[in-house]
Amino acid sequence: MIPFTKAHACGNDFLIITEEAAAKHDPVALTRRLCARNTGIGADGIEFFAWTGPRSGLVRLYNADGSVAEISGNGTRCVAAWMAEALSSPRGDVLEIATDAGLRICRINGVDRAHGFAVEVTTGMGVPAIARRTVRLAGGIEIEGAEVATGNPHFVIRVDNAHFKVAGKDWQSIGAGICTHPDFPHQTNVEFVRIVSPAEIEIRIFERGVGPTTSSGTGSSATAAAALAFDGCTSPLKVVAPGGPQTVAWNGPGTELQLTGPAALIARGEAWPA
Repeated sequence: MIPFTKAHACGNDFLIITEEAAAKHDPVALTRRLCARNTGIGADGIEFFAWTGPRSGLVRLYNADGSVAEISGNGTRCVAAWMAEALSSPRGDVLEIATDAGLRICRINGVDRAHGFAVEVTTGMGVPAIARRTVRLAGGIEIEGAEVATGNPHFVIRVDNAHFKVAGKDWQSIGAGICTHPDFPHQTNVEFVRIVSPAEIEIRIFERGVGPTTSSGTGSSATAAAALAFDGCTSPLKVVAPGGPQTVAWNGPGTELQLTGPAALIARGEAWPA
């Protein structure tokens, strides 16, 4: 049997499994099976975790389709919640999580044990890189946006309507087309952003390896960085996804972006190996 913990951050859900527990299993096959919504446990991905110190660990992230991702901001925050629960972390505790996109420092801002275990976490997300870019889709449709790197790749598109349509098409189909576009040989995450006010934006997310999802930490970070750089928004910026809000603070090029949001443990259990 394989012990797991399920957690979510704004509805973006992950399984946390230790490297030791998964050592004898193919991570791709295991991830696909356990993340299946109807025949498995159900999740957007698995964070395979190993302790590296008293308050530090490393993770390998596999998306639901079995592909490897450099990092998930929400997944990292879920791992921080799992670590905080294991360590009985107080408010103000600092945890270190090594990802394939680099080290992430997570500060526990608050702990809620009233209904299970939940935390609010601020994570240093690294220094984003941003550039304007145009992608040409089938049929000659040109989509203008911003290419943003937050440890993993993103393409951010500004919209001017509440349905997040682009060129008369729904955001899900545009997202699928850009995600797998030849311009992005390793695929890309795609975000659609509507400016609500200088202090608030609303987003929709098409996640590489997952599809439409309720939230994304790196996606919220990337979209906020683009809105702060190009759309006159101000820091700290509230980023509202279908799964709930997160807050991004960024002082501009060359500085590290800070992402703040919740994470909660949902359940523990054991899964049969394949």
